[in-house]
Amino acid sequence: MKSVSSEDERLRRGLIDGNPAISRSTQATELDGTDGLCVSERAPCIPSRVLHLRQLPFNITEQEVLALALPFGRVSKLITLKAKNQGFLEMASEEAAVTMMNYYTSAPPTIRNQPVFIQYSNHRELKTDNLTNQRAALQAISTAAMHSGTMAPGSDGRGVVHGQSPVLRIIVENLFYPVTLEVLQQIFSKFGSVLKIITFTRNNQFQALLQFSDAVHAQHAKASLDGQNIYNGCCTLRIDFSKLSALNVKYNNDKSRDFTRSDLPTGELDPTAAFSVALPTYGASAFPPTFQHTGLSVAAVPGSLMSPPRVSLQMAPPAIHSVLLVSNLNPESVSPQCLFILFGVYGDVQRVKILFNKKENALVQMSDATQAQLAMSHLNGQRLHGNVIRVMLSKHPVVQLPRGGAGQEEQVLTRDFSGSALHRFKKPGSKNFNNIFPPSATLHLSNIPSSVSEEDLKDLFSSRGFTVKAFKFFQKDRKMALMQLASVEEAIEALIVLHDHLLDHNQHLRVSFSKSTI
Repeated sequence: MKSVSSEDERLRRGLIDGNPAISRSTQATELDGTDGLCVSERAPCIPSRVLHLRQLPFNITEQEVLALALPFGRVSKLITLKAKNQGFLEMASEEAAVTMMNYYTSAPPTIRNQPVFIQYSNHRELKTDNLTNQRAALQAISTAAMHSGTMAPGSDGRGVVHGQSPVLRIIVENLFYPVTLEVLQQIFSKFGSVLKIITFTRNNQFQALLQFSDAVHAQHAKASLDGQNIYNGCCTLRIDFSKLSALNVKYNNDKSRDFTRSDLPTGELDPTAAFSVALPTYGASAFPPTFQHTGLSVAAVPGSLMSPPRVSLQMAPPAIHSVLLVSNLNPESVSPQCLFILFGVYGDVQRVKILFNKKENALVQMSDATQAQLAMSHLNGQRLHGNVIRVMLSKHPVVQLPRGGAGQEEQVLTRDFSGSALHRFKKPGSKNFNNIFPPSATLHLSNIPSSVSEEDLKDLFSSRGFTVKAFKFFQKDRKMALMQLASVEEAIEALIVLHDHLLDHNQHLRVSFSKSTI
């Protein structure tokens, strides 16, 4: 075992001697990092204002340790045991410590490219009254951080513009591979603490709002990542500052995440209500602490800030299949045909299988991974037969057809559509590729015979229980029309029911979603 320096021994004794109620065996195991670890395989540690840090880099500075904690609140006391590569932080409140633990559980921190492990300490507080020099240094560092956030308007001398939002608005163009919350968190956390992310689809584009703990990190993430591709030749990042000063995340699910709170529900998400404007807050959370990720450093003490280099993301494309898992379906109403028509708006569906023992779930196999991604991004979170459905990539490479000994019901629940005449994209260069839009209350109708009038079409939809709000033929081509229904959910149902409906003399109605309104 390495010898402990006199300074480290003094700090260790100051910690132990000030807590006589804690047994020396408990203290020893915590300091050595051999027992009582807060890992998922063991019982959860009891929350405490004191946090235990392990595997700290050699000769770590107090500034670097403080940088991990300052975004979450004020640090009352700090002890570093450099010879043991460990340290202790006491936050001003237990709430701040819990917030910090929740965040770093989802996004483990690194200092100098080295992972740092954090857990709740067995100590309820740190006794450091005899360490006056250490306390004075802690105060000086905190004061420096405060001053760095309250300098004159304009620039703070480090190239950082005051008044800039810590929230970034991200648009992913040329979306070929799926971009998940985890992918965004992995990329942007290289520049600082990512606290919250909300993803959504708007104007037929995948977008995200991402909140850093500080505007400094947001500014340098934007400078380094704007215009770069996540994967080779695709998924291009377009980044700007949001007008929001903070995000209010209501749910932790596949569309939104608050990394500082693990207690949020996974309820259905309305993207338009997923965030709200919050007034700027001032205090420790506004300080620009040090974060060192892949060689990038944002200083917490006065000094020059070097612009980070253009980084190469070098992310390997995800291993994705063309099979989607659709969950939370209404088992009383769903059918393979229904899912074939709906998902067929975004690609050519090859097979559909409703799970025999769990009929609220289904597997949908698309022609390729790109079509699977399109269907997932447009249909996840939509309402079908009264239920908000969830669509995600399945681990199954293909949908297996029933074997010869399968029962009749199981055979009915699985359909092979590979030879269907209703595939919209089987012709190379089909114009249908240019007319893929998210579900909307306005439907695009085509292949309308001249013998069918406006009233005929209105009556057709009304007779099936749909409310027609508006109708308009195209001026230059009466074979096409727009029809607005009462809601997006109604339009989805109408498309499923009336697409390919026979109108006259072997002419079938074609229905798709429109980006236009009447």
